[in-house]
Amino acid sequence: MMNEQFQQALSVIETLKRHGHEAYFVGGAVRDYILQRPIGDIDIATSAHPQEVMAIFPKTVPVGIAHGTVMVIERGISYEVTTFRKEGRYEDYRRPKDVTFVRSLYEDLQRRDFTMNAIAMNEHGEMIDPFGGIEALKRRIIETVGDAAERFNEDALRMMRALRFVSQLGFSLSTGTKQAIMQYGHLLQHIAVERIAVEFEKLLLGPFMSKAIELLMETNLFLYLPELATKKGELAQLGASSLVPAHRIEAWARLAFVVHFDNQQLKKWKLPNHLIRDVSICLKALEHIRSLADWTIDALYEYGPYIPHIERTRAALYGDEPHVSLLMKQWEALPIRDRKELAINGHDLLALFERKSGPWLAEMIENIERAVLHRQVENEKEKLKEWAVCNQRRENNY
Repeated sequence: MMNEQFQQALSVIETLKRHGHEAYFVGGAVRDYILQRPIGDIDIATSAHPQEVMAIFPKTVPVGIAHGTVMVIERGISYEVTTFRKEGRYEDYRRPKDVTFVRSLYEDLQRRDFTMNAIAMNEHGEMIDPFGGIEALKRRIIETVGDAAERFNEDALRMMRALRFVSQLGFSLSTGTKQAIMQYGHLLQHIAVERIAVEFEKLLLGPFMSKAIELLMETNLFLYLPELATKKGELAQLGASSLVPAHRIEAWARLAFVVHFDNQQLKKWKLPNHLIRDVSICLKALEHIRSLADWTIDALYEYGPYIPHIERTRAALYGDEPHVSLLMKQWEALPIRDRKELAINGHDLLALFERKSGPWLAEMIENIERAVLHRQVENEKEKLKEWAVCNQRRENNY
C-alpha cells in the first residue's frame, strides 16, 4: 500500500496515462519509500513532452522547460514532472551540451547517477529496477549506474553526492565507485564552488558524517575542496562527536572551529553573507564558552537567539551534553534581552542632563544597560533617570 504522499500524487500519474502517456514516480522519493525514510518532494517522469504536460494540466509552471521539467500544481501541492530524456556529451565535467527527449523509461533511468536513484514506481506500487538499485539498497551500497568513470566524467559533482549519501544513509561505496573517486577527484576543480558547498553542507549535517569525512580523506577528495587541502589532520577530528548538527549554522561553525577557518576562508566557499555572519558570532562565543559554567549573565545577554547553535556546537566539540533548554530559560528570565527593551533612551538622557550628544551618551546607555541586566536597578523610566543622575555624580566626584 502506497503512503499518503504518493496517494495524493497519483492523480498526476493517472491524468498523464489517461492522455496516452507513460508516467512513473522516480528518484529520491522512491528510494526513501523503499528505505522507509521520510519522503521529500515527489518527482514524476513521463513520456509526455513539456508542451503536452502544460496542455493537460490547468496549473503549471515551466521551471526547467529546456531540460524537460514542468511544475504541475495539484490541490495546492507542487510536483516536478520531467520528460524521459537522455543527455548528450557533457561540457566542463558538469552539464550536458544538449538534452534529447525520449519515449523510453529505460533510457531515462540509464542516465541517472546511482542505482538507488534509478528506480521507478508505477501507479500500482510496482517497482521498475533495471540496474539493481533495490539490491544495492538491501546491501547498503552506493554504486553508479553503469561505468563509474563515465558518470563522474559527465558530472564531477556526483563524487560529492556519493559521499553526501554516505553521510545521510550510512551506506558504503562500491569498490568501483570508490576507486573512480580516487582516480577522478581532481575533476572537482571544474565544478562551481556553490554547487560543491551545497553537497558538503548536507554531508556535514548527516547522521553518518564521520564515515563520510573518513572517505573524504581516504579518497583524497578533500584536496579539491576550498581551503581544506592542508587540513587533513583537523578534518580527522571533525567526526569525533556523535552529536549531529541541528542547523547549517552549527555545521559550518563546527567545521570552522576545528579547521581554524576565519571569515575570509568561509567566503571562499561562496556562502551567503548572513550565514558567514552567524557562524562568526558562534565562533566568537566559542572562544570563551567551553563549559556550562562559562554561560555568564553577560554571555547569555550577548548571544541570546544564538544560544542553541552555540551550545550544541560547544557540546559537540568538548564531548559534553547540550543544555539548550536550561540556557534558553535563563536567557528568557533576564530583566532585558535587548537594549531596545530599556525604558529609557538617548533622547531622555539628553533632556535629563541638558547636554549635547557625544561619547558620554553611548557610555551612559551602556552603563544603564549593564545595571538593569545585573538587577542593580529596575527597568522603569523614573528609576533609571535617578540611577543615571547618581551614577554621573559618582563619576564626577571620582
